[in-house]
Amino acid sequence: MANSQMPAESEILDYVRSLSNWGRWGEDDQLGTINHIGSDQRKQAAALVQDGVAVSCARPITTDTAPDVGSPPLHYMTGAGEGYAISDEALPQPGQGSGDFIGMRFHGYSITHLDSLCHIFWNGRMYNGRPSAMVTTSEGATANSIEVAQDGVVSRGVLLDAARHRGVNWLEPGEAITPDELKEIEAEQGTRVQQGDIVLVRTGHYKRRIEEGPRPLADGWPGLHASCIPWLQEQQVSVLGGDINSDVAPSGYPNIRQPIHQIALPHMGLWLMDNCNLEELSIACAERGRWKFLLTIAPLRIRYGTGSPVNPIAMF
Repeated sequence: MANSQMPAESEILDYVRSLSNWGRWGEDDQLGTINHIGSDQRKQAAALVQDGVAVSCARPITTDTAPDVGSPPLHYMTGAGEGYAISDEALPQPGQGSGDFIGMRFHGYSITHLDSLCHIFWNGRMYNGRPSAMVTTSEGATANSIEVAQDGVVSRGVLLDAARHRGVNWLEPGEAITPDELKEIEAEQGTRVQQGDIVLVRTGHYKRRIEEGPRPLADGWPGLHASCIPWLQEQQVSVLGGDINSDVAPSGYPNIRQPIHQIALPHMGLWLMDNCNLEELSIACAERGRWKFLLTIAPLRIRYGTGSPVNPIAMF
């Protein structure tokens, strides 16, 4: 999309007003666009399971340092097996076993995670108008926390494979996907996004990371242009996921660095899932000639958490 065709920054800022879902599901609501998923959507999604094949959409969690990893996860063993002798005795020796500790800062650009609706603030407020002060240093998110998704997010998943559509291995950093292109991908794949869908957009960025190694975040990355935000609202998407941050970087707007995050989360209540691994899913979809499937996202029940690492599972 050429700069002359892009909406002006003032138009993007107007989305804050025109696309707000504050009060749409009541003043006490903390679920946001998960409200688009009802029993009908879950039953329709379950009916898509025909082959009994499951595909993970998560990246592996490692302790590797890299230019695109801000804070590597911490992993150490609380118990290991090196000190035990192999024995043929009939009775087990007591206390044998292994265990570990894992700690991580999952928000960022390397761990597959689900953002809850308290993750991003806009001028001191978060989703449904709640003050950002409800997320405290001592307790965490006392409202809009990940706990509200304790029953998981289960719905129809739709993969919109932009890299495949363009006939490339991956999109280059800064290459934006427009709403017109999303519609073209829908038509090409024979799938139309509908109410309650979990939409996954593949740019091929993770494939490039696997094959060429990690790149500095300052180089930018491909993703959705801000003009896609009204389309997401119109289609009544429940969750948007991508193979890195869903926002293209740079965004093209000096005062709104990540417009999808900054408008979707606090104003629309649209849940975002970052850093997915969509490579195996892309292959599974292409093999079957269908890009829709049952998708289950099960966040950890973290008390007062601002999100959670997740392992989304697609079922065909």
